[in-house]
Amino acid sequence: MRFTLRQLQVFVAVAQQQSVSRAADSLALSQSAASTALSELERQSNCQLFDRAGKRLNLNALGQQLLPQAVALLEQAKEIERLLGGQSGFGSLHVGATLTVGNYLATLLIGSFMQRHPECRVKLQVHNTAHVVQQVAHYELDMGMIEGDCQHPDIEVQPWVEDELVVFCAPQHPLAKRGSASLDELTREAWILREQGSGTRLTFDQAMRHHPRTLNIRLELEHTEAIKRAVESGLGIGCISRLALRDAFRRGSLVPVETPELDLLRQFYFIWHKQKYQAAAMREFIELCRELTAGVTRSDQIQLPNIA
Repeated sequence: MRFTLRQLQVFVAVAQQQSVSRAADSLALSQSAASTALSELERQSNCQLFDRAGKRLNLNALGQQLLPQAVALLEQAKEIERLLGGQSGFGSLHVGATLTVGNYLATLLIGSFMQRHPECRVKLQVHNTAHVVQQVAHYELDMGMIEGDCQHPDIEVQPWVEDELVVFCAPQHPLAKRGSASLDELTREAWILREQGSGTRLTFDQAMRHHPRTLNIRLELEHTEAIKRAVESGLGIGCISRLALRDAFRRGSLVPVETPELDLLRQFYFIWHKQKYQAAAMREFIELCRELTAGVTRSDQIQLPNIA
């Protein structure tokens, strides 16, 4: 066999980092050692895997074909190493989640998973939908849990549970007493919304796409808690997931505004790269998520156990 696992490990790191020096840092190698490993892989195989543009390395067509197979082989090698070392159970799981899922569901789901599998090392990254999709596409995450649309050709998308956005305001706002608003009334309000690229913003924009008026968007924020605080202080009205608002609605610090003219339903999804090797930890985690949300018709009805 002409290649080593170390050479493949360096190849994958360079493909993800697009830089030998950054790849070396991620693997705790010297830059010369990483560069030598990559050069030897290409020389021994008599092929080139990257297009060089200065210090930046971009995968060529052959490199793009090799990447998913190299990632899968390294994942299986890790499982073999654990077995040979007498370790049972799962190794590690790297999950990405969008803000609503990550802040209000993922930590409890991961906690339940780790109670069942304490030997597994789980890492969670929370970003907007566009960022999570990009990370999954580049094999930087084992899987993602997203709340927005994903049309990436290399990514498998599986529906999980339904979610609903809701327009909301502060208790002292005029719309709070009425409890509902027409589309024309909504367009006259100042809005506090999520940023472009988030699944929440995409669903909201799609719901409003047929209305000709331009909205008065006062603030665009990356975090749902910041939006809730801004709406509470009277800066405008907002629209985020009911899941993120259920405690505030119970307390009465925020008030829902029903909008019969708007379709604010959406889906939460599991995503993973179509060519990525699915380790047992990933399969078990998805099965647990489905088990804990079975029979639920909407995300804000999910009741997860507190982790002791």
